[in-house]
Amino acid sequence: MTGVLRRPEGSNWGEFGPDDQLGRLNLITREKVLEGVAEVREGLTFSLSLPLDLPGGSVLNPARFAPVLKPTRKDGADVFLRAFKDEYNTTDIACDDAVTLCLQYSTQWDSLAHIGSAFDIDGDGRPEPVFYNGVRGAEAFEAPSAENDGRSRAVRLGIEHMAAHGVQGRAVMIDLRRRFGDDRRAIGFRDLKALMEEDGVEVAQGDIVCFHTGFADLLVQMNGSPNAEQLARSCAVLDGRDPALLEWVTESRLAAIVADNYAVEARPYDFEGDGCSALLPLHEHCLFKLGVHLGELWHLTPLAQWLQDNGRSRFLLTAPPLRLPGAVGSPLNPIATV
Repeated sequence: MTGVLRRPEGSNWGEFGPDDQLGRLNLITREKVLEGVAEVREGLTFSLSLPLDLPGGSVLNPARFAPVLKPTRKDGADVFLRAFKDEYNTTDIACDDAVTLCLQYSTQWDSLAHIGSAFDIDGDGRPEPVFYNGVRGAEAFEAPSAENDGRSRAVRLGIEHMAAHGVQGRAVMIDLRRRFGDDRRAIGFRDLKALMEEDGVEVAQGDIVCFHTGFADLLVQMNGSPNAEQLARSCAVLDGRDPALLEWVTESRLAAIVADNYAVEARPYDFEGDGCSALLPLHEHCLFKLGVHLGELWHLTPLAQWLQDNGRSRFLLTAPPLRLPGAVGSPLNPIATV
């Protein structure tokens, strides 16, 4: 962000240095890792990933498709149940595969390169694409072109920085489903505050906050054939248009936010913008302004039930993304240990 003249209201740009690409992950310190480890009492682990071929179809996002597995090829033939007898005169039988994968189709992390904003960073009256910490769009990405075979990559703020730092520390579960059930409800700060007080849940600096809504559990029950109408009227979502909720995200000093639903916040499909505001204000606040990574479509229900049964809300979370340079998001298999 060297030479940046302006930053958006409510942002923390520069807090972790002019060239920071980690955002609030900087708050997951060695001490926070030890706090997470201290929550391990039973030695039980929970995988928090959906099968990566869920939700199924393209109901949640028409630009994202289920993964396709295919065998690799060698000498014009598939490496699938391939005998080594003719090549090496050995007994080996080999299978080797490749995948075409939309990185944010299923259980995922958003990188800080996922969402930026049109912002007048120079004060010259001309908004331009800008991302966290004042990184301009032109310097953040290598755009697809004929010269690079249509490839694209994030030159700055890609998911590899999150992977290299590691994502392991203390996480806190906030169980919206237990309180509000499976009906659609936009959760603002008032509801959130009341629930946290009732359940005795506290969020401290550097914690990773997980919101259980039951949405991913419904996807599992739909078994790869999601019902768009049912999903649209199901489960709690954070109200990203509530200023008090956004202020809580800022003031709590949380490190990252995870949810088991699509987009974490309410995603309106009939939204008519005014040219001055974001479609997804929580994404704008977290990814663009604060450097708070977002996790979506995690499968939190079994863990949430165990925590409820055992009167707990905190656990050790280990959740690194793929170390894929230039990617703006990544699938993962997060592990909770209690």
